[in-house]
Amino acid sequence: MPRSKWKSPFMDKGLFKNLNKERENRLTWSRRSTIYPAIVGLTIGVYNGKEMVSREIKSGMVGHKLGEFVATRKTFLPPRKKKVVIKKTK
Repeated sequence: MPRSKWKSPFMDKGLFKNLNKERENRLTWSRRSTIYPAIVGLTIGVYNGKEMVSREIKSGMVGHKLGEFVATRKTFLPPRKKKVVIKKTK
């Protein structure tokens, strides 16, 4: 269920108060925070449950949540079967 229209979009206080500080890579555990236009161009490290994944914020991401751009699960690829080569002898 989406957030109510009369409420403003949610952004974690820790991210919002440090917008003016110049820092190379900001780290956050708040995947639920909405991306504001003020953070476009910054590189933010978002926690995916195991490690921090760095993402550069672009203008197309505004209005979405930080967690949408960081996968929490690995894609499962089944192991490939090895081809067996049968050599024919004469």
